[in-house]
Amino acid sequence: MAIFRFLLVLTLLFAAGHPAFAGLLSEPTVGGHLKTFNIGYEKAPSSILQNGFFSANSQRFELKGNLSDSIDLEFALENLLLYSDPPAQITLPTDSPNQKVDLTHDWNRDHRWSDRLRIDRLALKGRFTNFDWSLGRQAIGFGRIVIFSPLDVVAPFAPDALDSDNRPGVDALRGVHYFGLGGQIGTTVVFGNQPDNNSYLLTLSDNRSGIDLLGIGGILRDRELIGLGLAGNLGPLGVKIEAGHYNGKNFGLPGGDLHEEFTIGALELWYRFPSGMVLLSQYLYNGAGASSPIDYAAAATSATFQEGLSFLLGQQYLLLGPSWELHPLATLSGLLIWNIDDNSALIRPQIKFSLGNNLSLDLFYSFNSGKKPQTVAPSIFIPQSEFGSAADSGGLLLRWYF
Repeated sequence: MAIFRFLLVLTLLFAAGHPAFAGLLSEPTVGGHLKTFNIGYEKAPSSILQNGFFSANSQRFELKGNLSDSIDLEFALENLLLYSDPPAQITLPTDSPNQKVDLTHDWNRDHRWSDRLRIDRLALKGRFTNFDWSLGRQAIGFGRIVIFSPLDVVAPFAPDALDSDNRPGVDALRGVHYFGLGGQIGTTVVFGNQPDNNSYLLTLSDNRSGIDLLGIGGILRDRELIGLGLAGNLGPLGVKIEAGHYNGKNFGLPGGDLHEEFTIGALELWYRFPSGMVLLSQYLYNGAGASSPIDYAAAATSATFQEGLSFLLGQQYLLLGPSWELHPLATLSGLLIWNIDDNSALIRPQIKFSLGNNLSLDLFYSFNSGKKPQTVAPSIFIPQSEFGSAADSGGLLLRWYF
C-alpha cells in the first residue's frame, strides 16, 4: 500500500539526517534494547533429533517524536541474529498474517547462522479532543487477562512467552472515541498479507459500578467474532472473565480451522498473600484445540494455531503464575500449564536479577511431564499427551534497554 511506503521513505530520510527533514520532528526520543536469549534443550520424545541449542540475539532501535501539535511519528527497526544447532531446528519467524507490506529481509534462513532485519513500527498517530487515530505498522492489543487473554485476538503473546516486552507490529488503521469516565469505542482495520487475512473489529469498553466491561466484534481474518470481558474485584481477590466465539474459516479443508464453530474463554483470579507473594490462576477453555491426543497433529496444522490465535493443542487447561520478590534485585516466579484432559504439564521456575540501570538477567528451566508418544516407526510418533511429547529446556535471557 502506497501510504506505508510513503511513511517508510519519510522516516528513513529523517533517520539519516536528511537536510530536508531537519527540525521537522520536535521533541524526538530515541530508545531500544539489546537482548540475548539462549536455550539448551534435550531430545524430545517425539523427535529423532538429539539435544540442541539456539541463541536469539535482538537489537532494536526506536524513534518517536512530534510532527505537529496533534500528529506523532513512531518508528522501530529490529534485527534478529539467530544461531541454531542443529541447523533449521529453530528457524527465523515466518511472515505475519497481519502485515500487508513486506518490510523484512532475511539472510541464510534455515542455516546454522541466520539473520532477519525488519521495520516493526512505522506509524502516524493523531489526536483530537475526544478522538485518537493511528495509521501504519503499530502495536495493537486487546483483553485484560494476564497469562493468556482470549480477547487479545490480533497478535497475542503465547501463555509461555518469556519475553513479552514488544508486541509485534501489525499494519492497521485505528480510531478510538472516548466518552464518560474511561469509556471508549474503537474501530480497527488490520491489513493482512492476503485479502482473507484482513480484520475488521469494533471494540467497546466502559466501567459500571466498579466493573470494567470490554466487548469486541467483527471479522478476524475471515472469521466472524463476538467477545465479552469483565474485570473487577471481590474484596482482595481480583477477578477477570473473557470469552470469544468464532465461526471457523475453511473448516474441513487442509490448513483450515479444526472446528466449524468454537469458543476460547478464561477465568483468571489474582491474589496477593501477606508474605508478598502474588498468585495468578487461570482456567482456560481452548475450543480451537483438540479434545483427544490423537487429533493434536491436526490441531498443530490448523489455521488458528498457525496464525497464533491459539498456542495450545488441547482444550481444558489450568494455568498458574506465582511471583515473589525475594530481594529488591531478585524476583522468583514460575509458570504451570496443566492440560487437564491428558494430564500433562509444563512447569517452569524462573528467577530475574536486576543487574543495574536497565539491565536484567532471567534464568529459567522448563520441565515437561506426561505420557510419552507411541513409536510406530523409526520416525513416526503418535502423541499420547501434549507436554509428554515436548523436550525439557533451560537457559537465560539477558536484556539491556537504552
